[in-house]
Amino acid sequence: MHSPCVARCGLNADDYCMGCFRHIDEIVIWSQASDEQKKQICDKLADRKQQFSGDGNSQTLSRAKWLEAEKRIKR
Repeated sequence: MHSPCVARCGLNADDYCMGCFRHIDEIVIWSQASDEQKKQICDKLADRKQQFSGDGNSQTLSRAKWLEAEKRIKR
């Protein structure tokens, strides 16, 4: 399954990407996720897009946020 990334990464205050609408944790695990997990993530994106419409995109996905998410997930 292809990544829903649209190369417009920018996290909102709750760590959701305003480009693809995945949470940072979902972005970090994507490459190791099963097809079923990826489908479950993708099934949520349309609702999130509607929920977050109008929210700004800071176009920043900091390395520090990525590393924090990796630590949290690998526990």
